[in-house]
Amino acid sequence: MTILGQLALWLALLLGAWGTVVGILGGRRGDPALIASARRTTYVLAGVISVAAISLVTALLKSDFNVAYVASYTSRNLPIAYKLSAFYGGQAGSLLFWALVLSLFAAAAQWLTPRRYSYLMPYVAAVTSFVILFFVMVTVFAANPFERLPFTPVDGRGLNPQLQNPGMVIHPPMLYLGYISITIPFAFAVAALLSKRLDMGWLHAIRKWTLISWLFLSVGITLGMWWAYVELGWGGYWAWDPVENASFLPWLTMTAFLHSVMIQEKRGMLKRWNMTLISLSFLLSIFGTFITRSGVISSVHSFTQSSVGYFFLAFLGLSIVGVVVLIWTRASLLKTEAHLDSALSREASFFFNNLLLVGMAFSVLWGTLFPIISEVVRGTQVTVGPPFFNQVNIPIGLGLLALTGIGPLIAWRRASPRNLRRQFAAPLVLAALVALALIALGLRDFYAGMAFTIGAFVVGAIVQEFIRGTGARHRLHGENPALAFVRLVGRNRRRYGGYIVHIGIVIYFVAFAGQAFKTEIEASLKPGESVDLRSPYGHTYTFTHLGVSQYEALNRFVSAASLEITRDGKPFGRPLTSEKRQHVDSFGRPTFEPSTEAAIRYTLREDIYVVYAGSVEGTEEAVYRITINPLVTWVWIGCMVLVFGGAVTLWPGGTVGARGLRRPTESGYQARLPAEMPIEREGAEVLS
Repeated sequence: MTILGQLALWLALLLGAWGTVVGILGGRRGDPALIASARRTTYVLAGVISVAAISLVTALLKSDFNVAYVASYTSRNLPIAYKLSAFYGGQAGSLLFWALVLSLFAAAAQWLTPRRYSYLMPYVAAVTSFVILFFVMVTVFAANPFERLPFTPVDGRGLNPQLQNPGMVIHPPMLYLGYISITIPFAFAVAALLSKRLDMGWLHAIRKWTLISWLFLSVGITLGMWWAYVELGWGGYWAWDPVENASFLPWLTMTAFLHSVMIQEKRGMLKRWNMTLISLSFLLSIFGTFITRSGVISSVHSFTQSSVGYFFLAFLGLSIVGVVVLIWTRASLLKTEAHLDSALSREASFFFNNLLLVGMAFSVLWGTLFPIISEVVRGTQVTVGPPFFNQVNIPIGLGLLALTGIGPLIAWRRASPRNLRRQFAAPLVLAALVALALIALGLRDFYAGMAFTIGAFVVGAIVQEFIRGTGARHRLHGENPALAFVRLVGRNRRRYGGYIVHIGIVIYFVAFAGQAFKTEIEASLKPGESVDLRSPYGHTYTFTHLGVSQYEALNRFVSAASLEITRDGKPFGRPLTSEKRQHVDSFGRPTFEPSTEAAIRYTLREDIYVVYAGSVEGTEEAVYRITINPLVTWVWIGCMVLVFGGAVTLWPGGTVGARGLRRPTESGYQARLPAEMPIEREGAEVLS
């Protein structure tokens, strides 16, 4: 099977080169035969790379240790789920996984895109084939997953213990799906530039692709936070690690694009900016891959240093030059068709939103690259830690949160004082009441208080939108409130699904603010000894050490320490057991350094997080680190709400038309908009 996989990769090289050439030639000449060939090549490429992927998976499941990759990342006693996740657990396999997913996305784009965008598709095939060609080339020449050893080991090294977690099965694929799917909207953007068809067509073609990519990236990042929280044992979920930052960067620019593209649809503005944002998102996804694989920055998430980084650096440089040249030479076709009428308008709020998002992206990029820059300039690597990122990005994040509530309340083009008073009165009153309540309760942390107060304002604004829309339908059609609400959302999924996503973002911010009240203690306890810890909510937790036990599991030796917990003197659930694990191969030989498994009790208010750090001189006296983490569960709830909102937006159907508004077309935008847009504000959502 590995020989078949190797042959499939070489064939994929030829197909990638062929698809790139015939796609460009077919698009330029309008030759139906070449266009059809580019499309078919995309399908065949997906099939060929699937054969290579199946070959590697088969080798992993059969424990073919003559294959270097299999011997490096699996062992005979490794559970099957982790043998499968080893497919993308190492450098070579993850590159093949990237090529596989991109080839499937490319084929889906060719299959699902409506015929009215056929003029873009040969160029889309060319771009996706070129990117696939690059990844296959790196796999063949720098990190070949089918490379064989001169001998066959009796067992493999196994998978890193930190990767033997259910999060490993779902987090990397989700993050990869987000990273990789960015290539599809980027390919359409390049296709629009190459074809010089820079009307609204390419934006309409990528609308769902862009949102799908953003959702995958959001879920992937959140799952990464969860994986770090449960597996790494440090009590947090975000440390501004370079690889965390690398995934966050394209998320920021994609978020900016999703907002600014609405201005182009409504007003014909920001054409160059939107083209730049979608291109930048793709470039940042490649940059993130470079950071992960080059070894230039140390990270718990990164792969070992290898020559792969040079390939990515060259590809990144080539991509940057190509994008800059294309946008520069098409600048005259990307001129704006309107101008900003007032700073008090929805497009202005979206514009400020973009400035803050890109500003945050720049600060994160600068902090991530500063160690490299300092080493080049001064010869010593200066690390930028969380204090820098928090100091810069928390104020920016609060500004973004405020704009999340301001945007939906302001009319397009220009808002009048009457409109502002009417729209902002209730949300501002709610925010003021929350602020006063927080002060009365003794909250003194400024940023946490601002997050709760602004979050209340945003929720008030969104709830107000739902109430007014439902009321308008009730008055217009005589529907009962429940039916009016369902039809309101169902017939305006893009708008109200976006509001639900914004509620998810508010929940994230509230959960992040909870970290300001985190408390922890370290204690060395003999069996029967206790330690107290007071939570931010005023509860007193008592932790009593029960003892240390040892046992052997499938592929590890385990030392487990247990704590009995009471809250305010009353039993609080079952004892929590944290573990130290020494992983071994099938012969009982240690394979990695010991790892720690945290014990966590989840509640809506606060998590109890226990880490067993080890025993004192081989006795049953255990060293613990105990943390009370407020509101962490709401991070995961926020993700669920965000995904639900995204699903509502993506569900088939959409916004209905309204009097006085023109639907976006391939050749134009909604050109005539009243200053106050009364129909858009209250009536468009109720028309059937």
